[in-house]
Amino acid sequence: MELLINGQKLEAGRLENRLLVYVLRDQLGLTGTRLGCGAGFCGSCTVWLDGVPVRSCVTPASEAAGRAITTIEGLAGTYPAAELHPVQQAFLEAQVPQCGWCMSGQIMTAAAFVNANPAPSDEEILTAMEKNLCRCGTYHRIKQAVRRAAELARAQA
Repeated sequence: MELLINGQKLEAGRLENRLLVYVLRDQLGLTGTRLGCGAGFCGSCTVWLDGVPVRSCVTPASEAAGRAITTIEGLAGTYPAAELHPVQQAFLEAQVPQCGWCMSGQIMTAAAFVNANPAPSDEEILTAMEKNLCRCGTYHRIKQAVRRAAELARAQA
């Protein structure tokens, strides 16, 4: 079966009983999507289905058929005003990543949030990001980066 991933149709074969994270990583080589807890709690595996963040470790690949899948590899292409999505740029500026394991999920969650709310309060940022876990504890820098990303998005709009 074909899946629409980052604007390209890719052949994914049979999808029955397969989780989206494994199809993306193991079959299609899109290793930017990380597998953390495997139970949908940590958020490291977050991708978008039709622009909405989902946990790919608990999403059957068959649910993605016929929908637009966006992974961290395709995020910059969703924001044509710049080379990087404002969230990617802000995470680099704030030097958020330490071990980096959670970052693709953090960025995908933050990007969907900033796309929907380009002028968030600190409380809204914390609420939007609270279900994404970071083993290194860079939460303060994540909040700063999301705030900065919203500024960048507003300036580029």
